[in-house]
Amino acid sequence: MRRFFHPAHMSAGLIAVVVGYTSSAAIIFQAASAVGATPAQIGSWLWALGIGMGVTSAGLAWWHKTPVLTAWSTPGAALLVTALAGVSMGEAVGAFLFASALAVLCGVTGWFDTLMQKVPKAIAAAMLAGVLLRFGLGAFTALPAQPWLVGGMLLGFLLLRRHTPRFAVPLTLLIGLALAAAQGLIHLEKLTVSLAQPVWMAPEFSWSALIGVGLPLFVVTMASQNMPGVAVLRANGYTLPVSPLVGWTGLAGVLLAPFGGFSFNLAAITAAICMSPDADPDPAQRYRASIWAGLFYIATGMLGATVVGLFSALPQALILAIAGLALLGTIGNGLASALEHPGERDAALMTFVVTASGMSLFGIGSAFWGLVLGLLTALLQRRG
Repeated sequence: MRRFFHPAHMSAGLIAVVVGYTSSAAIIFQAASAVGATPAQIGSWLWALGIGMGVTSAGLAWWHKTPVLTAWSTPGAALLVTALAGVSMGEAVGAFLFASALAVLCGVTGWFDTLMQKVPKAIAAAMLAGVLLRFGLGAFTALPAQPWLVGGMLLGFLLLRRHTPRFAVPLTLLIGLALAAAQGLIHLEKLTVSLAQPVWMAPEFSWSALIGVGLPLFVVTMASQNMPGVAVLRANGYTLPVSPLVGWTGLAGVLLAPFGGFSFNLAAITAAICMSPDADPDPAQRYRASIWAGLFYIATGMLGATVVGLFSALPQALILAIAGLALLGTIGNGLASALEHPGERDAALMTFVVTASGMSLFGIGSAFWGLVLGLLTALLQRRG
């Protein structure tokens, strides 16, 4: 019991949830508003997403004893902001069910696992580093705007890494909160506490919504979310079969789509926080951080918009700084693994550069295109 309540596990799980919500919760509001959701329905969306992520994260991490973490599809939510224009709520829910059912199919058949086994470890590690790079840079791009806050956190982090490396991240977060409070940067005036209530939204099925919303949502989620999520697992040495994981996240989407759970997938950025050595020096014990993240996700789902308001009350510079500092070790490990073998270095570099560019082509994010061009480079070099 004492090991389960370890501060490093709890703080890693909490930071993962904070980063997940603050980085993209606003997009969820925009996507729900695009389909004409009422305030009660928006609260139901947040409830469904929090419960779905929490149950799948805690359940899969506990069952596999691996730091598996799930998330909503941020690129999928961004896609919905424009794709849902002119679509009714019922048709949107039908499209959500269709996309999640396709994910279940990939999980049951094992297609996704077969595909990911073809990806070399160096390319997976490079894709991980490329996905996380902008978060590492964010800690320093925030420095000019809030030099005392971010500078104090950076100094504290460097000193703590030398003397108490395991607790460097949670203690740095406390330093940041103290500095932000001292500067009057935390605004809780408009924060209200209320529980979210699930609202049933009956699905309707139309070919236009299934093809125009459901199919793109499935492709974007698999390419831009699940592939980087698997890359994080592989780059950190976890080799469990991933098709069942995709299948379980798809099933969660099928069950929760009528309440607003538009998509669930393997997490990449937030999962990297739970897989970091800062969460636990022993890789076999890091799954406890994912369990804590799942419990925090359930709590945030129950509180709904209240938690989003709490995160909005914190200065953005604090969020950027703690996310970047928490991921520095994982970025370094990913680059070291990607560039370890000279024969795979060109392919890994291609993957890293394209992924880090943040480009988007045909509505699919840079992680997918980094993987494609990295594999193409490796194939051409092998034939040469």
